[in-house]
Amino acid sequence: MSRNQELFDRSRHLIPGGVNSPVRAFGGVGGVPRFFQRGQGPHVYDADGKRYIDYVCSWGPLLHGHAHPVVLEAVRAAMEKGLSFGAPTGLELEMAELLTELVPSIEQVRLTSSGTEATMSAIRVARGFTGRSRILKFDGCYHGHSDSLLVKAGSGLLTFGQPSSGGVPAELAALTTVVDYNDAAAVRAAFDQYGHELAAVIVEPIAGNMNFVLPDPGFLQLLRDLCTQHGTVLIFDEVMTGFRVALGGVQALYGITPDMTTLGKVIGGGLPIAAFGGRRDIMSCLAPLGSVYQAGTLSGNPVAVSAGLATLHLAQEEGFHVALGERTREVTEGIAALGRAAGFPMCAVSVGGMFGLFFRATPPRNLPEVMECDRDSFNRLFHAMLDEGVYLAPSAYEAGFVSAAHDGDAIQETLAAAERSFARLRAAA
Repeated sequence: MSRNQELFDRSRHLIPGGVNSPVRAFGGVGGVPRFFQRGQGPHVYDADGKRYIDYVCSWGPLLHGHAHPVVLEAVRAAMEKGLSFGAPTGLELEMAELLTELVPSIEQVRLTSSGTEATMSAIRVARGFTGRSRILKFDGCYHGHSDSLLVKAGSGLLTFGQPSSGGVPAELAALTTVVDYNDAAAVRAAFDQYGHELAAVIVEPIAGNMNFVLPDPGFLQLLRDLCTQHGTVLIFDEVMTGFRVALGGVQALYGITPDMTTLGKVIGGGLPIAAFGGRRDIMSCLAPLGSVYQAGTLSGNPVAVSAGLATLHLAQEEGFHVALGERTREVTEGIAALGRAAGFPMCAVSVGGMFGLFFRATPPRNLPEVMECDRDSFNRLFHAMLDEGVYLAPSAYEAGFVSAAHDGDAIQETLAAAERSFARLRAAA
């Protein structure tokens, strides 16, 4: 028996499903999840000692790959001074200064310990600021597992075939209006009906939890215009896309200014941290200044902040995101081309260090089109690539990630593995 199998069998006795986050259980692709014991650069090594080229990158935060020496040194230096204080530190201020510099729409920011906490808090602030209760979100967009947002969410919920979640009160779900991503007519209709009730619109400006779906031209501007017209807070959830697709996030790429932004992943460099911020008048609603309460004992943890600062400083190097985008396009378009050559309808979408691979001739625009993709072919490709030593996201509904550590050798090795994998799929067809 493999060590991975042994650990999974033992884990299922003590941890629900054997994992601490559902998609890790391989429920969407089948088989035994890999238990990783270390990572270095673009590689991870499982409990059996097998090496994989990693295109999950801890779901995004490892912008520079695993165990980058600059990030590790920042963590060591912080740890030597103490792990946590539950009191303010200068590092928190340094992070706030950097985030407000890099994301101009953020005038004030507060740190949290997870993306779920950040989006939950942003919704609460928007409700407190507007005095309204209803929110608008998009089918297939995932914003963490707080009750208001687990209504037709994407990502792991799609993997398990659930449009929502048990334990969410129907009364609370009724305050969340859901429309299809990129459906301009549905958005206008929702505002026509509920505009006077809407506290916030929350959106992944590039959707990363139903694979990787780009906004239609003008879609984000429509959201901005309608929110401005109706006094609704526009929240960009850039927990995944922030500093991944560009230094200033999606909002910098498209030139759209949200009222609030949530950030995570990259700002911790692999350690737990997130943030929410926005206009000063909105953020002033937060305690101790205002009536909206939000707190966290480990918010602004100095070790996590240090890892994030080191990660962000490295990302500010000239040409960093251009080079990252070129590497991502090379590997993803290469895989898609190999798939088409093997007789599979395939396409790839990428921006910066994020990507989507689809068993579909054209990129999907929304969740219904994502669901049209050939999930069985993806699952077969996933396992073939896993056998070849390439670790893709274990779900057809998750975005993938490339790091600066994915050099030419890693990319060529990946493409060679993909060519062999598609040959296996074609032979088995």
